[in-house]
Amino acid sequence: MSERANSGEEAPLYIKVNAKDNVAIIVNTGDLPAGTSFACGLKLRESIPQGHKVALTDLPRNAPIIRYGEVIGYARDPISAGSWVKEQLVTLPAPPALDELPLANQVPPALPPLEGYTFEGYRNEDGSVGTKNILGITTSVQCVAGVLDYAVKRMKEELLPRYGHVEDVVALTHHYGCGVAIGAPDAIIPIRTIANMATNPNFGGEVLVIGLGCEKLVPDRLIPAKGGSVVSLQDHHGFQGMIQAIMASAEEKLMKLNERRRVTCSASDLVVGLQCGGSDAFSGVTANPAVGYAADLLVRAGATVLFSEVTEVRDAVHLLTPRVVNEEVGRALIREMKWYDEYLDKGEADRSANPSPGNKRGGLVNIVEKSLGSVVKSGSSPITGVLSPGEKAARKGLLYAATPASDFVCGTLQFASGANMEVFTTGRGTPYGLAVVPVIKVATRSLLAEEWHDLIDVNAGTIATGEATIEDVGWELFRTILDVASGRKQTWADRWGLHNSLTLFNPAPVT
Repeated sequence: MSERANSGEEAPLYIKVNAKDNVAIIVNTGDLPAGTSFACGLKLRESIPQGHKVALTDLPRNAPIIRYGEVIGYARDPISAGSWVKEQLVTLPAPPALDELPLANQVPPALPPLEGYTFEGYRNEDGSVGTKNILGITTSVQCVAGVLDYAVKRMKEELLPRYGHVEDVVALTHHYGCGVAIGAPDAIIPIRTIANMATNPNFGGEVLVIGLGCEKLVPDRLIPAKGGSVVSLQDHHGFQGMIQAIMASAEEKLMKLNERRRVTCSASDLVVGLQCGGSDAFSGVTANPAVGYAADLLVRAGATVLFSEVTEVRDAVHLLTPRVVNEEVGRALIREMKWYDEYLDKGEADRSANPSPGNKRGGLVNIVEKSLGSVVKSGSSPITGVLSPGEKAARKGLLYAATPASDFVCGTLQFASGANMEVFTTGRGTPYGLAVVPVIKVATRSLLAEEWHDLIDVNAGTIATGEATIEDVGWELFRTILDVASGRKQTWADRWGLHNSLTLFNPAPVT
């Protein structure tokens, strides 16, 4: 709900999300000055910036501070109504106890099927569908990255113009493969990530691995059961011999990929990863709820939807465990939360390491508030499965894919899980994109969408000002996903070639 001040058409505006809330966020661009009065009788005691919280009632010391109908913290000192609820005034509450969470006791009923929606994609032999037609070249070790980068430059200049139906050649380089404890239990995470990236639907089943010849991560571990090609640099004479071997193997793959054509595919063939970066206090009010609505539409259409970011789920996990389809899925979700708790403990890190300074400038006081705004990206569908980091999705519906919150690592892991499309919400702004999958960026605020008009694909800021509803923007995003997946529309990141590096998650020891 929203409340305007009593000073005319351009009156100040705040948003109160839930009837239980005792704080609200300021909507207007810039600061609202001290003395601003709202129709409800609330008067600002001090200037408050856009996105930051105002106390709606007097809050005694240790009183719960409530947003989204949930406790996001406790008042460190008394806070008067109309005051700015700043980070330093909020005590971080304890996280939900994982062993006490309800499991599958409020499973939402399945929403009505959404039939007849299609996109133009690249159908693969295994039944998966790509949204791009790319030659992805995998590496087994960082040592070969420089050679491969040189070869890819040559391919783009000399080979790619001959194969007009192939969009790009991408080197899947990384910092793994040797000097690592390859047999450590957690080494499975980077290894399966690299292997699963190579078989993403956008690569058309054509797997080419470049190795050195003495690395710990032997290339054969990255080759799928149906085969692929390996070029080992130590098997060739001189640098030019290496380049010639890579180019020859690449051209064989390009010839096959060039035969691919877009065909009409059901929306159920989409695998869409959802994440957020540069979040602000509007994320949980505008962009993330709109993405959640689009996620429900995708699930209704039979698609696979991945939501992620453990540290931005952990403090709201109690809202998710009741939605899992059964106790087995619930236990898997708790398992991933526990694993990450232990991972952070080993690194002597805690929850206060998130949010970032930019998140705080955007009005988020702590990880609890950020988490509550983050999980609404998941919409309202039942959670049908849980993936460990880098694990391939093998079922339809809404899946929790465990990843760190880092934009680059999350995007890489979702790609490894089979995502052929990503949706990325941002309030502070980021030019983030990936060469391997289209990334649709959704702004939480209209000012960001206006200032970054050639970087933002969908503006959800209109929800805050009442110009559009969550449903309106959700449908707009759903249709944009179909258009981008079909190649009918290009994301701004792809238009400008703004592509971040793929980044592995490696919690295993480096030797």
